[in-house]
Amino acid sequence: MITVTATTVSDPLPIRTPHRRRGHVTALHSEVSVDGHTSGRATLRDVVGAYVGLTKPRVIELLLLTTVPVMFFAQRGVPPLGLVLATVVGGTLSAGAANSLNCVYDRDIDEQMRRTRRRALPRHIVTPTSALVFGLVLMVVSTLVLGFLVNWLSAGLALAANAFYLFGYTMLLKRRTTQNVVWGGIAGCFPTLIGWTAVTGELAWTPVVLFLVVFFWTPPHTWALAMRYREDYARVDVPMLPVRRDAEGVARQVVAYSWVTVAVSLALWPVAGTGLLYPVVALALGTVFLVEAHLLWRRARRSDDLAEVRPMRLFHWSNMYLSLLFVAVALDPLLRR
Repeated sequence: MITVTATTVSDPLPIRTPHRRRGHVTALHSEVSVDGHTSGRATLRDVVGAYVGLTKPRVIELLLLTTVPVMFFAQRGVPPLGLVLATVVGGTLSAGAANSLNCVYDRDIDEQMRRTRRRALPRHIVTPTSALVFGLVLMVVSTLVLGFLVNWLSAGLALAANAFYLFGYTMLLKRRTTQNVVWGGIAGCFPTLIGWTAVTGELAWTPVVLFLVVFFWTPPHTWALAMRYREDYARVDVPMLPVRRDAEGVARQVVAYSWVTVAVSLALWPVAGTGLLYPVVALALGTVFLVEAHLLWRRARRSDDLAEVRPMRLFHWSNMYLSLLFVAVALDPLLRR
């Protein structure tokens, strides 16, 4: 649990000076700057909002959506409310820690990209040192919450996810290879394992299958978004696949990963012995997902113009696909009782 320029991986979180820094900025009294021009003093509300923004709440929502349903599935019913709350709180803090540290490391490119330039660090509302301390504190607190209130296996898995996200994806893969989101996406798959171990205290094949669903779903989901912002990534020399390949080549990869995603999602039926609800929902959702992936490919074969390709259509549907699939994971054991 579960998206500073360093020259080496051995110094994981060095503090860098952003390109357009405007003098000393404190954590509580900062100049709000997006384009290099001062736009006023940051209020307390601005600062609080900035710290919340560092955690990337929308990303956390998706991670929790793959955690809680697995807890229902592992319990074969409704898990204890206290356990769910502890897992949600610990998981939220853990993912927020990783996202905050990611913001510290990536603040140089965030300041140059249209999609990210309004984040807290590019706007200089929060200093890099403050964000670094904030992220580290969240990581310690989240580990203690998961360890003492859930179990230490779940806490260890959360730490492993954060370590892989920071060192594996953010520092090693993101700026070096077009396969960055393929392997870097592993960090976002850990919530399925954490949700299962929170209830059972051990690993099993069922959460591994769900882990693989998220793993194969991540590339088409992320590449669709990267197609929309490929000029941003090209500007900062991040080799996302849509930067290095034309729309047709990316769409072909999206189709391939989408087929594997749907196939793996259906494998949960025999592996976990689900009822009929889950495979019916998985097949229906998967069919629409595949149709959308093929439509994207067809549009990309006709034109490389993003206005024609409309990659965000697949991006939004991919969110819906994963959300509803995991709702089915949660409902399946409840309807079989």
